Amino acid sequence: MAPHDLRRPFKRPAISDQQRRRELSLLRQTQHRRDAQLQARCLASSVLTLQSRTSEPVSDVEIELVPEPESLPEQESGDLTKDLDVRQASRLKGAEARKWFAEQLMLPEWMIDVPDRLSHDWYVFARPAGKRCIVVSSNGTTVSRLRNGSILHHFPSALPCGAKTRDVSGSAQSYCILDCIFHESDQTYYVIDMVCWRGYSLYDCTAEFRFFWLNSKLEETGACGPPSHYHKFRFSPVSIYNCDQSGLLASYTGAVPYVKDGLLFYNKHAHYQTGNTPLALVWKDENCSQYVIDTDSKGQVLSQQQVVLELRDDGKLSTSDDPGVIFGCLDGEFIQMSGLHSGDLLKFAISDGGLTLVDGKLEKADLHYLGKVNRARVFADSYSKVMFQHMVRHTPLKFEDLVASISLSDDQENKPRDMEMVG
Repeated sequence: MAPHDLRRPFKRPAISDQQRRRELSLLRQTQHRRDAQLQARCLASSVLTLQSRTSEPVSDVEIELVPEPESLPEQESGDLTKDLDVRQASRLKGAEARKWFAEQLMLPEWMIDVPDRLSHDWYVFARPAGKRCIVVSSNGTTVSRLRNGSILHHFPSALPCGAKTRDVSGSAQSYCILDCIFHESDQTYYVIDMVCWRGYSLYDCTAEFRFFWLNSKLEETGACGPPSHYHKFRFSPVSIYNCDQSGLLASYTGAVPYVKDGLLFYNKHAHYQTGNTPLALVWKDENCSQYVIDTDSKGQVLSQQQVVLELRDDGKLSTSDDPGVIFGCLDGEFIQMSGLHSGDLLKFAISDGGLTLVDGKLEKADLHYLGKVNRARVFADSYSKVMFQHMVRHTPLKFEDLVASISLSDDQENKPRDMEMVG
C-alpha cells in the first residue's frame, strides 16, 4: 500500500447535519437516563425463554434457526418497545420476537462527515468481517442472535453462566451480554462491545469504561481460550486505538487475525444506545474492505444505487432513522394495486435524477420501484447508509480526509491562545 500523506492543508467541508445530531445525542444522553438494569435483565431472560419455547431439546451444542410459532394475536401484539418486562417479552413469538431482539443492538451510522475533535474524543478499530450479533450467557447456556433477531448459535461457553459445568458459580441473575461479530473462517466471536457483565449493566457507561472492562474481564474467564467440550467457540477482543494519527494508521494498515471490513469509530463519552446512533460510525474504502459499494447476489456492483425504505401509513417512504428521513411518497392507487401495506420494506433504484441535496438535507430523490425485500430483513436503510453509498459513487470520503481532520484538530489544539486582560 502506498504511504499516505499525513498532513493535508484543508479539511473536507461538512455536507450534512451529522455533527449537530452527535451533539444532541450526547446532550440527550445526560438528560434521559433510562433504567438500563431492567432492560439488560429483560434481554437476558427473554433470549433464553424464547429459545426454550421455540426449539426442541438438542444434544448437540449448536442449532440453526427453525421456524418459530406464529406471532401473537393482533390485540396482544401492538408496538414493540425497549421497555418490555420479562413476562411480556417472553410471550413474543415468530417475527415479533426476532424484531424485538433486532432492536437491542447499537447500530453505527455511516460516516458522512468527519467528526469534530476526532483525535481527542474518539476510538478507532478495524471491524472484523462477519455476522454482527448479540451474545447472551445465562443459566448454563449461551445464545447468539443476528442483526435481524434470528438465532445464530446455541452453545456452551466459558462466559460467566454460559455452560452447565460443575464449577459454575453465580446467581441466576449473573448473565452477560456481549456485542460481537462472528468471523466464519476461524469460528471466533470477536467482541466489539460489552453491554452487561455478571448482571452489572453497562448500558449507561461510557465507551471508555466499557472498553476497559471488556479487555480486563473477558480474559479472566477463559473465554479467549481454544474451543473445548464446555466452550464451543473462542471469543476474542479487538485492538482499540485512540483515534490520533498513529492509531488511525494502525487500524487502517496494521495486521489483524481476521479479514477487515472497514473501520469503526466510537465516541469515548457515548453510552450503549440501541438503534442507530451518530456516536458510533463505520467507514470503508477499497483498501480495508471488500464490500465498499453494494453488490447484487453474485457480487457484481449494481449499475444504479439501490435503497430499502419503509412504507408508512400515509404512503411516504422512510429510512430507519428516528425520526425517519422521507425519500418520497407512493400513490394510494399504486399501493392498493401492488398489494402493499404499511410497514412493508420496499426496494428502489436511484434513477438518473439522483439525489438532490440542499444545505446538506435531502430535497428530493428520483426513485424507481423494484419490489419487496426478503422477509428476513427487519429494518430499512438508514439515511447515513444511503448517503455513504451515494458518496462512494461520486465524491467518496477518503482516508486522507480523515488524516486531514486529525491534523487540523491537533493544530487548533496546540495553537497558542490570546490572553484576555481582566481588571
